[in-house]
Amino acid sequence: MEDIQYYAILFLVWLVSTLVARAILSKTRPNLRLPPSPLALPIIGHFYLLGPFPHQSFHKLSIRYGPLMLLRLGSVPTVIVSSVEAAKEILKTHETAFTDRPSTSAIRLLSYDTSGFIFGPYGPYWKFMKKLCMSELLNGRTLDLMLPIRRLELRRFLQLLAERSEAGKTADMGAELMALTNSVISTMAMRKRCSTTEGDEVHESLSELAELVGRFNLGDFNAFCKKLDLQGLEKRFKDLHRRLDRLIEGVLKEHLEERRVRRETGVGRDFAKDFIDILLDISEDEKAEMQLTRENIKAFVLDVFSAGTDTSSVTMEWTLAELINNPTIFKKAREEIDAVVGKDRLVEESDIPNLPYIQAIIKEALRLHPPGPLVPRKSVDYCKVSGYDIPPDAHVYINIWSIARNPDYWEDPLEFRPERFMPSDKGGSSPIDVRGQHYHLLPFGSGRRACPGITLAMQVMQTTVAAMVQAFDWKISSKDGGGNERVDMTEGVGIIVPMAKPLVCFPIARINPSLMHPTLE
Repeated sequence: MEDIQYYAILFLVWLVSTLVARAILSKTRPNLRLPPSPLALPIIGHFYLLGPFPHQSFHKLSIRYGPLMLLRLGSVPTVIVSSVEAAKEILKTHETAFTDRPSTSAIRLLSYDTSGFIFGPYGPYWKFMKKLCMSELLNGRTLDLMLPIRRLELRRFLQLLAERSEAGKTADMGAELMALTNSVISTMAMRKRCSTTEGDEVHESLSELAELVGRFNLGDFNAFCKKLDLQGLEKRFKDLHRRLDRLIEGVLKEHLEERRVRRETGVGRDFAKDFIDILLDISEDEKAEMQLTRENIKAFVLDVFSAGTDTSSVTMEWTLAELINNPTIFKKAREEIDAVVGKDRLVEESDIPNLPYIQAIIKEALRLHPPGPLVPRKSVDYCKVSGYDIPPDAHVYINIWSIARNPDYWEDPLEFRPERFMPSDKGGSSPIDVRGQHYHLLPFGSGRRACPGITLAMQVMQTTVAAMVQAFDWKISSKDGGGNERVDMTEGVGIIVPMAKPLVCFPIARINPSLMHPTLE
């Protein structure tokens, strides 16, 4: 009898959630032509179709249901986009109808109730922060001033690898690349290089952040499930938020104390301002266009770390893995570097414009292994895409991972082939770029919501990969091994898709280690 009552309650919950979902879908237009959709189950909708890698699940479903399909995750209508044509409509033609991003319980809590920039709602505050990023924090002049920081951190990274080479020890390249990008970002953002202990804590916290934000939480899509916290995620969100807040609050207090001492004593007024200084200046300016709160500043700092560390380090790890698995491509890249740079000095950022094959390698890595495989949007108004009706408040995910594997857009899409991005015989640069104008290659998004840190990310990734190719040979099994082993290219779980198995290998120095000495020039 109890079983009958239990199933009766489940049926009623399903019936109510289904009616609510249909009401939401039809509240603006009574006769909507919705995209194709699989069969939904009670309460959970289409969650049963999703595996641990949503972008892969969406890809498989799109093969059957088409490049624009509708899923119901709990009671939330969710549109999956897997074609260039539909992506262009959403990100360009009808961009004003898709200016927001979905807000989950993880995002709301970890971003101080969407007080930051990445997940903040589109409006005056978001526009102000975007303008601030482009004019103050990430403009060409600021990046040029920060060049010595990037050069110093790259050489520290290479010297560590040279020491591993001399000792015949392996290097966990994912961890070391993460430490590199973390040091670059932390120095630029807060004029402070994290200690080993602090760096490990930041690394672990950011990795957990990427994993949790990338998980589909049943509680975000069904009020019944939210109260139960069936996946135990709400508790993890709160614990991670406390740890991250403690770290960021500590840095903020250090800056505020330093500013107090400078005001009272005048000491240190010639210090170069970092990102936090710039934000604090604005927060203290009563005439500023926008008043920034403490939560705004902390959320923005977290945005900078989460968007600027894992994304670049994971991409570089995938790139090195592809180069190890493709020795012919590795050899061609090294020959280009040796011809342009030689072996008597280390490659610099200024060399990159003369290294088109290195540029092509990074583009190809971003195509096959985009750090964020899904570009999220949320519809703010009724819209028609590819002949189908998209209702307001629908979550939209553009599956750039799937688009990058579509043979309609790419020849031999599963092959790592940088040549597809090389300049034509007529000269000039590659016709395909990563800055959001070519909708079959969108690793940084497109339109108003495109990542403002594209230039910085490309500078760091291109120069670091070029330096790793120039300075070292790489072996998987042993320093003196044949080097024929292949790296396992299985994907791991997270919003920033990592390698399932960390890339651990032996670096073997091929240039004078003194060239890698971490000195400022």
